[in-house]
Amino acid sequence: MTKLDEKDLSILSYLQENGKYSYTEIAKLLKVSEGTVRTRINRMLKENVFEFVIHTNPNKIGLDVQAIIGISTKLGKHEEIASELRTYSEVRFVGAFSGTHDIIIQAYFKNNEELMNFVNRKLANIDGIESEEVNVELKQYKDSFSYVP
Repeated sequence: MTKLDEKDLSILSYLQENGKYSYTEIAKLLKVSEGTVRTRINRMLKENVFEFVIHTNPNKIGLDVQAIIGISTKLGKHEEIASELRTYSEVRFVGAFSGTHDIIIQAYFKNNEELMNFVNRKLANIDGIESEEVNVELKQYKDSFSYVP
């Protein structure tokens, strides 16, 4: 992978600010050619530095309950459980962690009833889960996918 330079980071910063910026607009802002911007974006896409995604506001599409669920697993079951959790449409994020919980997931639901059904019907039926801790978001202060300073 090519090492990112200041120009690459500036391009990423502009794209994070507004993913609809055209190559021409970014080129004008950076005082470089459109071809330079296009080449660098294509290289970064090819090298999986970033991807274009649509970040939907869950509340605007009827998903009003966000839960962070910490899961403790039996030894040796961690990978198998994580693989199964990845298949559920409610689950947005699955990660392995050190600390109290082996796996932490982030999931979205229309209401508390759907969350309860998920925990009592789906999680309860996964072999190897020893316990879970459900934390419901009460208020969100920041939700960002911006990692470029």
